[in-house]
Amino acid sequence: MALITKEEVRKIAHMSRIAIHEDEIDELTKQLEAVLAYAARINEVATVQQGPLPQNVNIFREDVAKPFDAERIKAEGPEVEADYFVVPAILEHE
Repeated sequence: MALITKEEVRKIAHMSRIAIHEDEIDELTKQLEAVLAYAARINEVATVQQGPLPQNVNIFREDVAKPFDAERIKAEGPEVEADYFVVPAILEHE
């Protein structure tokens, strides 16, 4: 059973806005099948070694504002000007 069809390759190329020629489709299909087979194998190995992964796991914590000492933080910076850290410019102005 093929992991991906030629029509799916055409659809992926169209959605990705990638121009492909008909003579490239067979090779792209083989390459994408190899990638999908590799991903399936990795998933299989990970499942065997660790057991199935839990689905939809979210860890929530309370969003709590904590007080901080702004002056101490500014004192740790190399240079401060008007409550901002001074850093070297990385963009050129025209």
